[in-house]
Amino acid sequence: MTLLDTVSAPSISATDRAERLDSAGSAWGERIAGDATTAQLTYRVKASGEGSVASRITAGKHEFLVDEPAALAGDDLAASPVEYALGALVSCQIVVYRLYAQALGIQFDEIDIAVEGDLDARRLFGLDHDVRAGFSDVRLAITITGPETEERYQELREVVDARCPVLDLFSNPTPVSVTVTKG
Repeated sequence: MTLLDTVSAPSISATDRAERLDSAGSAWGERIAGDATTAQLTYRVKASGEGSVASRITAGKHEFLVDEPAALAGDDLAASPVEYALGALVSCQIVVYRLYAQALGIQFDEIDIAVEGDLDARRLFGLDHDVRAGFSDVRLAITITGPETEERYQELREVVDARCPVLDLFSNPTPVSVTVTKG
């Protein structure tokens, strides 16, 4: 039995999803219109090392494990950090597709997204400082089924591409500051 066998998102009807999306969009629109500073969100996540190279992550009230496969000194108890990064990308895409399909009146029945990311491990292991440490290429394959035309789904893609926060993280440099403190 895997975690996916024991935890799943609740089943929700298309009508309920539409109501939730409309309600959230309206509430955020009103909130931001009243005070633009309320659009600024800060997310906090903590981690501590466990096992060989695993990390126990705490994000709000949620906790999960991140590990590496045995070939990278891990115990292979959970997905790797780069797999979680790709998972964050596709899950954010699904949220933003649903949000903007609702906002634009674009209907779809199902959305499935597959992602591949190419990573050259030479930099990780200090063998070549001329290659990127991160992904050199990421490919999203989005399949949408529903009654709309291909053009409408492409219109939706353009809106999502311009607004998806995690796609933006993958597509643009983000300032990062790092401090190390002796405990």
